[in-house]
Amino acid sequence: MTIKHNIDKLITDINRNKSGRKLGIAEAFGVNVFNDAVMKKMLPKSTYAELKKVQAGETSLTLEVANVVANAMKDWAIARGASHYTHWFQPLTGKTAEKHDSFLSPQADGSAVAEFSGKQLIQGEPDASSFPSGGIRATFEARGYTAWDCTSPAFLKEDAAGDVTLCIPTAFCSYTGEALDKKTPLLRSMEAVSKQAVRVLHALGEKNVKRVTSTVGPEQEYFLIDKKFFDARIDLVSTGRTLFGAASPKGQELEDQYFGAIKDRISKFMKELDIELWKMGISSKTKHNEVAPAQYEMAPIFSTTNIAADHNQLVMETMQKVAIRNGLVCLLFEKPFAGVNGSGKHNNWSLATDTGLNLLEPGHTPHQNEIFLTFLAAVLTAVDTHADKLRAGAANPGNDLRLGANEAPPAIISVFLGSFLTQLMDNIVKGKATQAKGQQFLKIGVDSLPALPLDNTDRNRTSPFAFTGNKFEFRMVASSASIAGPNCVLNTIVAETLDNIANRLEKSKDVNKEVTALVKETWSKHHRVVFNGNNYSEEWLQEAAKRGLPNIRSSIEAYATMANKDAIRLFEKYKVLSKRELHSRFEVYVEQYVKHINIEARAALLMVKTQYLPAVIDYTGNLADVINQLKAAGADSTVQEKLLEDVSKLLVSAKAKLSALETNTQKASNISNVQKKAAAYRDTVFTAQVELRHDIDALEELLPNNLWPVPTYADMLFNF
Repeated sequence: MTIKHNIDKLITDINRNKSGRKLGIAEAFGVNVFNDAVMKKMLPKSTYAELKKVQAGETSLTLEVANVVANAMKDWAIARGASHYTHWFQPLTGKTAEKHDSFLSPQADGSAVAEFSGKQLIQGEPDASSFPSGGIRATFEARGYTAWDCTSPAFLKEDAAGDVTLCIPTAFCSYTGEALDKKTPLLRSMEAVSKQAVRVLHALGEKNVKRVTSTVGPEQEYFLIDKKFFDARIDLVSTGRTLFGAASPKGQELEDQYFGAIKDRISKFMKELDIELWKMGISSKTKHNEVAPAQYEMAPIFSTTNIAADHNQLVMETMQKVAIRNGLVCLLFEKPFAGVNGSGKHNNWSLATDTGLNLLEPGHTPHQNEIFLTFLAAVLTAVDTHADKLRAGAANPGNDLRLGANEAPPAIISVFLGSFLTQLMDNIVKGKATQAKGQQFLKIGVDSLPALPLDNTDRNRTSPFAFTGNKFEFRMVASSASIAGPNCVLNTIVAETLDNIANRLEKSKDVNKEVTALVKETWSKHHRVVFNGNNYSEEWLQEAAKRGLPNIRSSIEAYATMANKDAIRLFEKYKVLSKRELHSRFEVYVEQYVKHINIEARAALLMVKTQYLPAVIDYTGNLADVINQLKAAGADSTVQEKLLEDVSKLLVSAKAKLSALETNTQKASNISNVQKKAAAYRDTVFTAQVELRHDIDALEELLPNNLWPVPTYADMLFNF
C-alpha cells in the first residue's frame, strides 16, 4: 500500500467525520494527534519500524526517515486544516513558546506548494537571547536551536479563530549546547533512572527488561472566577493573586464545596475542556469541586513522564483559553485568595518496565516481593538523602504562601508509608515474619450495600510524599509550575540510589541475602524520613527538627540547594545538568523571584494610591459633612464620630505603611547582588506589603460595599 493511498484513506476518514455526524468520545480522543495509530496508517512499514527504534533509543534518527515522517505529518496536518507548523518548546519561563511557519513555499511561476522537510522537522532556530538563560546567552548572542523530541507525539492546536497549527514538541538548547529548557534535563533524567533501574532488575533476575520508564499522573487544581471581576482588579491581572481582600462572610468552613454538585456554568466549561483535551490525546479522566469555593480539580490517566509534562503544559494553557470563551478566568496561582485553601499539583510518580511491570506495585504479599522492596528502599534513601533538592523542585513564590498553611504539606520532606508497610520494614529489621493481610472487606452495616475491599493501609493527605498503593504522590508541587522540574529531580536522585544498589547486587554471591541486608540498612539509616501522622501539626514540626530533617521555608533558600557542590556532583555524574546549567537555573529562578515580588509590590502601591485611598478619603469627607450637619441640627453624632475616628486611624496607618513599602521596594531594587536582592524583597518588601494589607482589609470591612472600588471576595468566590 503506497503512502499516497494511506493519506487518501485517512483524509476520507476525516472528511466522513466532518460530515455533520457528532464524534463519540472514543472517536474524538486523539483526533488531533499524530499518534502511533496514525503513523501506522501513513508511514511505510520500514519507516514506521525505524522510527519506533529511534523512540526506544535503539538507534539514531536519519534524515531519510525524518523526510518520510515530515511529509506524512504535513499531509495529515493539512488534511485537518493546518496551514502552519511550530516547534513547541518549554523555556525556563515555565510557560511554552512557539514560532509559526507556513507550509507554503512560493514557486518561480508565481504558484505555491506545501512543503515540510525532514530538516525542518528535526531542527528549528528561535532567538535564544530573548529567553531567560542565567548568563548562558548574552543579549547580543541570539542563536539557539530546537530539536524534535520524537518520543512525544506531534499534535494540532485549534484556536478560537479557527486556525489550526501543527505543534512539534522540541527540546531547546543554546548555540553552545547547553539546555535552555525544561524538557532536555527531564529527558536526560529519564535516561539516567532507566539505565540504573535496568541494572538492578537484571541483577534480580529480570533479564528481559530493556527499559524502565518513569510515569506520572499530575492532578491539576485551579480556580475559576467571572472575567468581569478579574478585569476590575489590578492585582489579579498583574500577579495572578489578590494582594488585598477581607474574608468573605462564608468561606470553606461548611465543607460543602468539596465534591459538591457542579454548577451549570462550571459544568459547561469542564465539558468543553474535556473535549479540547481529548482531541489532543490528553486523558482527562476526573473532574470535581475542590475544597475552597470556586476551586476545582482535573486529573488525567498516567503517561510517561515526558509526555505527562507536555500534556500538563497543554492542560494549563487550555484551561485558560476555554475559561475565557465562557466569560471566566482560570487562576493557576498557588494562593490566589487568602483565608481559603490554595492550589497544588499532586504528582503521582512510579516506574514501569517495558515488560509491563510496575516496580512500585507491592502485590498481595509485598514481604515476598523482592523487586518492590528493593525499589522502595531506593526511593526512601533518595528522598531522605536529597530532601533539599526535592524541596527545590517544588519551590516558587506562590508555593511559599501555601506550604505549611494547614492546607498543604509543610516545607519539611517526609514519606508516608502507612501502618502495614511500616510494620513490614520494622519486622524485616528485627528478623520477624510479616503476615500478609490478604483480601479483607470493610463491613458497612447495611445489608443492601456491598462489602468493600479493604486496602492494606489508609491514605494521608497531609504528607508531602505519600505512598498510595502502587505509586508515590509528591503533593508539594506548585499548581502553576511545570512538572518537568520536580520529576527531573526525582528521577535523578532515585537513579543515584539505584546505581549504588546495582553495584552491590552485581558483586553479591547471594542476591536474596543482599536484598535483605539492603532493606535492613535502608530502614536503619533512613526511617527518620517516614512519618505516618498529621504533617499539619505543631508536634510534627518539633519532631522533624529532632530527627534532623531540613525545613527549608522559602524559595530562595531552596533554589540555593540546586547550585551547591552536592547538587553539581549529583547532576553532572548522571549527565542531567552540568555545573553551568545548574548555576544558570539558580540565577534565572532567583531573578524571577525578585521580579515576581517587585511586580506584586508595584501593583499594591498602584491599587492603594489610585483606588483604596481615594475611596476612603471620599468616604471620610462625606462622613465629616454628615457629622457637621447632625451637630448643626442638635442631633447625636456619636456613632458617626466613632466611625470616622476608626477609619481615619486606619487611613493614617495605611498611608505610613504605603510609604514604607515604597521605600523598601526602592532600596531592594538598588541592590546589585541577586541573592541579597532576593532576600531583601522577601524580608522587607513582602513583609511591608503584608502589613499594608492588614489596614486595607480592615478598611474594607468598615466602608459601605457600594463605595469599595474593587470586587470583594464574596463577589468573586460565590457569584456564578
